[in-house]
Amino acid sequence: MTTLMIRNAAAGTLAVVSLASMSTALAQDPWSFSANIGAVSNYMWRGVTQTGDQAAVQGGLDVAHESGFYAGTWASNIDWDEGSSEEVMGIVPVDPDTGMPMTDADGNYIVQGTTAGADDDSPNYELDFYAGYGFAVNDDLSFDFSTIYYAYPDGRDADFWEIGASGTYRWFTAGLAYTAWGEADDDGPFSEGDLYYYGSVDVPLPYDFGLSLFGGYYDFDTKDIGGVDYGHGGVSISKEAGDFGTFSFNYEQVGRDTYDDDPKFWVGWLKEF
Repeated sequence: MTTLMIRNAAAGTLAVVSLASMSTALAQDPWSFSANIGAVSNYMWRGVTQTGDQAAVQGGLDVAHESGFYAGTWASNIDWDEGSSEEVMGIVPVDPDTGMPMTDADGNYIVQGTTAGADDDSPNYELDFYAGYGFAVNDDLSFDFSTIYYAYPDGRDADFWEIGASGTYRWFTAGLAYTAWGEADDDGPFSEGDLYYYGSVDVPLPYDFGLSLFGGYYDFDTKDIGGVDYGHGGVSISKEAGDFGTFSFNYEQVGRDTYDDDPKFWVGWLKEF
């Protein structure tokens, strides 16, 4: 495992995927309600797996007002133990300066003591709550301001809260997310002050296909011991299949070898109601 994955490894999904797709109205104007359910072969969030390269089932509920305000919730199973059912022998101490598990020069965890047992503090699911306001200046230009709370109710103290803003011009989107608060130890990632920069190019293709090129950079506000900041990028090809939902084939990779920088290929399915 990489240091960030233990972080209790980051959380959430870029719930923006749900926010951008609240088009199925279940009620009269000015309010609209929608739901979504999906499955992925690997739950990736900002370049890092949240399920140990295993599958996840996900879903959410959204409400939107014609003025541009929206709110919703989204959930997914997660596995920060990287899908392992093996027991952990010994104790991995936490660096007091970073709040991260201590590693040796080769990146292996430093294990102390002789106790045995599974990591009971590792959460099994993620629950997000978000709200925001989006508006269009014209047919080509739009903006979105949002806030999202990532919760892990059945695990260690790892909740955190972000505020963000993004702008879209035709096919191009750029945005910024700021960690306003977190339960992690002070001076550690996901506690406070982290910045995540991201951008994408989303191109519609013939026959209801779509192409997305995306990338991001995480700038953590933490004491740097070897560095925890990283960049990542990827490509996604999607296909809308009417009542059967939307299918996607995805490639992602982290650009720093202190993380799991192996190429990640995964497939996804999303259905909206």
